[in-house]
Amino acid sequence: MYLETLGSNAKNAKYTIGLLSTEKKNEVLKKVSDAIVKNKDYILGENAKDLDVAVANNMHPGKMDRLKLDDSRIEGICEGIRQVIKLPDPIGRVLDSYKHPKNMLITKVSVPLGVVGIIYENRPNVTVDAFALAFKSGNVVILKGGSDAINTNIAITKIIREVLKAEGVDDNAIQLIEKTDRETTTAFMKLNKYVDVIIPRGSAALIQAVVNNSTIPVIETGSGNCHVYVDKDADVDMAVNIIFNAKTQRIGVCNACESLVVHKDIRDKFLPAVKKKLDEKNVELRGDSFTKEIIDCKDATEEDFGTEYLDYILSIKTVESVEEAIAHINKYNTGHSDCIVTENDEAAEKFLNGVDAACVYRNVSTRFTDGFEFGLGAEIGISTQKLHARGPMGLRELTSYKYKITGEGQVR
Repeated sequence: MYLETLGSNAKNAKYTIGLLSTEKKNEVLKKVSDAIVKNKDYILGENAKDLDVAVANNMHPGKMDRLKLDDSRIEGICEGIRQVIKLPDPIGRVLDSYKHPKNMLITKVSVPLGVVGIIYENRPNVTVDAFALAFKSGNVVILKGGSDAINTNIAITKIIREVLKAEGVDDNAIQLIEKTDRETTTAFMKLNKYVDVIIPRGSAALIQAVVNNSTIPVIETGSGNCHVYVDKDADVDMAVNIIFNAKTQRIGVCNACESLVVHKDIRDKFLPAVKKKLDEKNVELRGDSFTKEIIDCKDATEEDFGTEYLDYILSIKTVESVEEAIAHINKYNTGHSDCIVTENDEAAEKFLNGVDAACVYRNVSTRFTDGFEFGLGAEIGISTQKLHARGPMGLRELTSYKYKITGEGQVR
């Protein structure tokens, strides 16, 4: 009954939220941003409760990093809202328009998806990002965050709902499932009577559980086993800097580099240089036999090449050509983000065209696979599938379309 009530509330709300003007949506989002700043101490206080529990439970540092909020991250969340405000409204765009031979005008226009369900783990920033993008695109959200961030998520949702109510907008535009048991999560995946699409964000296990159990259409946001390939014609200093950033800037994120692929012709010069840099962060290296001829590291297993560590660990594979690099990456990647470092245009084109991933880079850290960095304001997730949406999902990816047909009494 609990979930049925949330679902019914959301379904009723979607018919009014989808009709709000751009001006009204932007006004509400501005006030939400202001309210988050005003209530920053309250949010951080609730986040501290979650962090205390996490410490007591010996949470992994990578997950702890995702959970933690501070002044800078609160500001980042609010900046994300401000960016969403600046973006064009995706609703009502004319995607196509043409005259039928019988003189009917057929117009294809963008519309909201409707009710978006989001299941995510211990990242409270997702609560705000999901609301801002969904609201601007005329959708409503039902959120199922992880138990690790429950106090923070309740606080943020409460603030947003208070703003909506004060602005005369249905506060069921955002609802949080406050029950944290697995049975409730599983039941939520069956709520297809009310929810139009469900988006999982989190570990590979979480995503797979949703894909396997949901009766609601799923937009799969995959885990990130991201690669950087250092080609024989790479600038070594550039490659070292890119690897260091992609691996160590934040370890607990899906766009962090987890696997390094190195051309054999550059390994003698590159591997000692990158090891020296990664030693600054005590990164554990796991290499194949050719890697171990050059640097001291642990043995890499088959499992290592397919692992998203979310930790200070990096696997290393040595290859003899860009073609072998592409084959290796396509075998082990998760379709998220992969990079080639090279000054060779031909090798770069082979890589950019041949690697099967949502985002493929040349001479750029994989850490840029991010809705904010792509100018989308924020993101609802990084889609690694190929239907409807791929890569960082912003406002336009939260829309569908309908056909409007206007005539003068035509019959068939």
